[in-house]
Amino acid sequence: MGTQIKCLLKSNEISLNDLNNKTLVIDSYNLLYQFLTTIRSRDGSLLMDSKGNITSHLVGLFSRTTRLMQSNIKLIFVFDGKPPKLKEIERQRRKDVKIYAEKKYEKAVEEENIEEMKKYASRTTRLTESIIEESKKLISALGLPIVQALSEGEAQAACIVKNKDADYCVSQDFDSLLFGSPKLVRNLSIIGKRKKSGLSYTTVSPELIDLSENLNNLGIDQNQLIALAMLVGTDYNIGGVKGIGPKNALKLVKKHKSNFDALFKEIRWNDFFDYPWEEVYDLFKKIPLNLDYQIKWEKPNKEEVINLLVKEHDFAIERVEPILDKLLKHKENKQQKGLGDFF
Repeated sequence: MGTQIKCLLKSNEISLNDLNNKTLVIDSYNLLYQFLTTIRSRDGSLLMDSKGNITSHLVGLFSRTTRLMQSNIKLIFVFDGKPPKLKEIERQRRKDVKIYAEKKYEKAVEEENIEEMKKYASRTTRLTESIIEESKKLISALGLPIVQALSEGEAQAACIVKNKDADYCVSQDFDSLLFGSPKLVRNLSIIGKRKKSGLSYTTVSPELIDLSENLNNLGIDQNQLIALAMLVGTDYNIGGVKGIGPKNALKLVKKHKSNFDALFKEIRWNDFFDYPWEEVYDLFKKIPLNLDYQIKWEKPNKEEVINLLVKEHDFAIERVEPILDKLLKHKENKQQKGLGDFF
């Protein structure tokens, strides 16, 4: 779910060229959910191989990742660790939504209602252990580094950017900003898609959100941004405080400045949640982080990629191999250019 503060934030449209030679750290769970939600058959069902194994995540990872690699973008993938205890409520909510959607989907199948099938199928998305492990296997075969978070992936991604081991976080959610990421890139996995806006369609482009720029525009600091998000709702206090939207939340945090005790007393936090506000706030400030991560890029392993995609999951060799050859040639040319510049 993330936090609903989009209407307060200013973003700048960018292109892939703007990310040339930049390092991006990706919230892998967020990305995989996007693939599993959007890469489906006409009736809304997930793509599968001849053995009935789901392949939507592999299709998305291979096509999008290799495209970014050929655009001279360096990628780091972060995977979630153990979720905070407070997130269990949100996880249960998501589970209930999926169960409801599954019932609606089954009814639509019985009625052969394709539109309803498409509508509810994407809401049943689950990230299984096998999907996660296969995704890691493909990412590693492509020579890209994986960082295992101790807890929340977006917190770990923000840490990597703050440590200057990457330039941007990549996610559709805004939580990495609450964890202090200086810069966030959105829409990276859906570049070029046409999205309906009113009666017209617009082409989706990546957008960059600069934390410092937005804090200055809003007239608040990082701690106040966390408090603001808590008022409208986070994964740790779902729904926020009833009756308080983003704009009203901004007024309240400006009114109370750094006096959060007064802020949460005024909005009667204890009437809505049976745990203190400090517990949520501290998750954003003190969440466990993996500080011993290793980041190293390797040459893509063509044989491993083909074994996974073609031999195990029925991908067409005539589609996979040319992409890999192009990727390897691109990497070789880049290395030769670097040596030429050196000498």
